[in-house]
Amino acid sequence: MAIRELNLETVGAKYASFKIHQTGSVNDLSNTDIGKAVAIVGNYEISLGSDGGKLLGKLVDLSLSDLDGTNRVATVQIAGTMTLSAAATVPVIGNRVVINGSGSVKQAPVLTGYDPAGGNVGRGMVIDVNGTSEVTIIL
Repeated sequence: MAIRELNLETVGAKYASFKIHQTGSVNDLSNTDIGKAVAIVGNYEISLGSDGGKLLGKLVDLSLSDLDGTNRVATVQIAGTMTLSAAATVPVIGNRVVINGSGSVKQAPVLTGYDPAGGNVGRGMVIDVNGTSEVTIIL
């Protein structure tokens, strides 16, 4: 009997809709950003955030098309198990993560001498690491 592959991507997934932050009346997110790590950057607004920022979740969909401009709405997975691209410093199993501002996650920093790597600013828990390219986390 073969061992069954685990698919945790559907376990406990929760989704929420957000406005897309704009810079100079242009949306900060487009279709090419689907699947990337995002952060809250304003009132109900999301973007790729800034390096070291708190992870909100994974961008899973955008309404309409890139041609529809400022009327778009983003759907973000805010809970459950998700796989995101990783950047240096790539987290290890059990670490928490922060965003890098370019759509990836990285190991959360140590905040104090007694706070472990992946400390309080981090979210989730890394449960799988695929080399240096991606990690699976539970939020």
